[in-house]
Amino acid sequence: MTLDRTQSPAFQAIHEVHLPSVQSHRLDNGIPLHLISVVQQPVLRLECVFEAGTWYEHVPGSAFFSVKMLAEGTAARSSAQISEYIDRYGAFLELNSGPDRASIVIYCLTKFLPNVLPLLREMLDEPTFPQKELEDLRNITLQNLRVNFEKNAYLAGILLREKLFGADHPYGRSQRPAAIEQLSREQVVAFYERVIQNRPFQIILAGQATETEVLLINQVLGQSLIRTDSLPPFADKPSESAEQVVLAEKPDSIQSSIRIGRRLFTRSHPDFFRMLVTNEVLGGYFGSRLMKNIREEKGFTYGISSNMPSFRHDGYFMIGTDVNKENTQQTLDEIQKEIHTLQTELVSDDELDVVKNYMAGEFVGSLNTPFEIADRYKVILLDGMPADFLTTYISQIRSVTSLDIMETSMKYLDMNNLKEIVVGGK
Repeated sequence: MTLDRTQSPAFQAIHEVHLPSVQSHRLDNGIPLHLISVVQQPVLRLECVFEAGTWYEHVPGSAFFSVKMLAEGTAARSSAQISEYIDRYGAFLELNSGPDRASIVIYCLTKFLPNVLPLLREMLDEPTFPQKELEDLRNITLQNLRVNFEKNAYLAGILLREKLFGADHPYGRSQRPAAIEQLSREQVVAFYERVIQNRPFQIILAGQATETEVLLINQVLGQSLIRTDSLPPFADKPSESAEQVVLAEKPDSIQSSIRIGRRLFTRSHPDFFRMLVTNEVLGGYFGSRLMKNIREEKGFTYGISSNMPSFRHDGYFMIGTDVNKENTQQTLDEIQKEIHTLQTELVSDDELDVVKNYMAGEFVGSLNTPFEIADRYKVILLDGMPADFLTTYISQIRSVTSLDIMETSMKYLDMNNLKEIVVGGK
């Protein structure tokens, strides 16, 4: 049969997705282990997730440095020896610190799991926090911060979060050079001892793994004593600023960074999917209304987008772009115009179908590897979302109507409730 390349292949909309199941286990010490077994390639990812984000720190910066320093030396190995050992087995180590949680992630061939597990336990149980490595990490962090603080976009993001949550709230707090310079080794160690050492954590194992690997992990990580006392979380509520417009003048800057946003809600909110589709129409993908107007028609920017970052306890909506300073006010006017249009005119069926098909395709496209599947499952495993959150994701998107979008825009995108941040000038 000859293939007719003048005819495009038949289009078929995605309406559902089937994911591999999660097998949950308990190690001997009560640590939960979630196994997502996908045996395509002989690799796996082992992730240990701790309730050790900035939500639990008393001293700014202590959470970040405590986690990062776990691989800088143990009772048995120096920082260089740890790096050499990981390289010897072709493994890869990630240490992540965020607002809600922290994680230690190891990627390796399945056959090398018995070799890397003892090192992982060393980092968890016997870190030494050497002063020299701490100073090196501090200097690197400070240098990166000094570079970032010269960037309008970085400053605009910091200012928006501060105005939405408060500079002292975990979701509004950012790394500051002065705080990092004052941070002592004793404060870093204190965070580890209070929040990480012998504290419960969760394990997410993804890739070519079976009951054999679960038993092996239990032998190494399931025998440690785990504390049973509760860890008090951060208690203060967000302190939202009354300022609606913030202009940070930078006379020497050619461009302005614009951030517009407001506090929103978590994924569990009943309006989450309605707002998700509304966001996509406005600025969530390359064919969005903001892109068509401000990039393609006006030529003010290379890119503009809107998104909905979600944390465990809160979330927010944000529009962001960078434009030449002389186009700043006109860009703000056009953003307001597009929001007003969403609030007063129904989205056409054709446009809405394109958006829904794109979102469904993007969701399915984010499930290509076992590691990506595990990342999606973390929403359920760590944030307490319903078990069917992922399997009903596409149907929830497809159930949103044009009227829903109009009502959601009026409810959550009122310009009087949106904060405007400009770094550069108008």
